[in-house]
Amino acid sequence: MDREKIQYHIRGLLEAIGEDPDREGLAETPGRVADMLAEVLEGTAYTNHDIAQMFGKTFTAENGGEDSAIVMKDITVFSYCEHHLALMYDMTVNVGYVPRGRVLGLSKIARICDMAAKRLQLQERLGHDIAEIIAEAAGTPDVGVKITGSHSCMTARGIRNASSRTETRTYLGEFRQRRDLQELLD
Repeated sequence: MDREKIQYHIRGLLEAIGEDPDREGLAETPGRVADMLAEVLEGTAYTNHDIAQMFGKTFTAENGGEDSAIVMKDITVFSYCEHHLALMYDMTVNVGYVPRGRVLGLSKIARICDMAAKRLQLQERLGHDIAEIIAEAAGTPDVGVKITGSHSCMTARGIRNASSRTETRTYLGEFRQRRDLQELLD
């Protein structure tokens, strides 16, 4: 991430909206914004494969695991919409997968969701990215992801519908056909 370029453009943005970027309170804003973007968009530096490799620590599943599903619910993330650079917030992610001999460490599931969200995103793509990463990291084709969240492009601007929530679901493998697996995400 080019922090100097970000600072230059944030200074120009402040000028473009009629602010004095040298006034107290704004003088350090370009640097703070560059630091914030490096943090909240960290995931842009990695491919889905990279993230699967980073957080792919697995353990042997009891009896191979094929007769069970692992579900983690209410993982909180936030992201930024690529259309308006608006905050996607109050987001919860439910992830389920059927082990195929290996299980992921539980913290790795949450870390995968967090890192995938640290990109300019669409909620639909975020669900697909998480499912793809979990599938690779856990070595299973059977993954389901449900995301529910609020989008400030809906709640704070435009229609200003503060109570609206968006739900997306991504199903891979057995999750596509099996309603019992899909219901585990509710």
